[in-house]
Amino acid sequence: MTHRRIFIGDVHGHYDGLMVLLDAIAPGADDQVYFVGDLIDRGPQSADVVEFVRQSGYKCVLGNHEQLLLDSFPNGRQNNPALAAWLYSGGRATLASYGKAGIPMAHLEWMRTLPIYLDLGDIWLVHAGLAPNLPLEKQTPEDFCWIRDEFHRSTKPYFPDKLIITGHTITFTLPGVAAGELAQGPGWLDIDTGAYHPISGWLTGVDITHRKVYQVNVFQYSVRTLPLDEAITQIQPERVLMK
Repeated sequence: MTHRRIFIGDVHGHYDGLMVLLDAIAPGADDQVYFVGDLIDRGPQSADVVEFVRQSGYKCVLGNHEQLLLDSFPNGRQNNPALAAWLYSGGRATLASYGKAGIPMAHLEWMRTLPIYLDLGDIWLVHAGLAPNLPLEKQTPEDFCWIRDEFHRSTKPYFPDKLIITGHTITFTLPGVAAGELAQGPGWLDIDTGAYHPISGWLTGVDITHRKVYQVNVFQYSVRTLPLDEAITQIQPERVLMK
């Protein structure tokens, strides 16, 4: 039996939805599960999501929302300007999920260990993307966690032999992509279908081995499965507008 490689899009604090999604996927002990970052913020159960992924042994790359949190508490101390930026970006929901006890040091230390990308051979997992015209050694953590339009406008694959899997940019914000659909461009696949967003609500898991997509709507807890090719919309890079 083939071991599966499964990739989970931005969870954004929707623990209950994540549990429904994983029940549908039913990963076995030998399956490899990867998270694309942004486990936290905006949704109601960030603390539970972090604790689950931390204890599961599943792999996860650093998202910009984890970075915002880490910037708010460098060396365990509060950085007020960074904290204000994080709270504005959905951090209030995360703080609320931890309650009066606050964020445990173990969670902060775990987030600090998250890699900014994972090279899996034929797949390159990163939260946001990369700067299309820079060699890999000149890329910055900010590129990997934050880049959007410059990456999506690129008309040629960055790697000749690797598919880049990302989250970060909600797919329906890209031209021609409907809510819940995955977006694909030259050499990349975006699986952030906007779980927290009222227009979508879809949290996505992709079994890349069997080319199958699992989705749960975190507001209704409805589940659907689709062949990967039917779940994808190809974007036209030249239609992506630089903001």
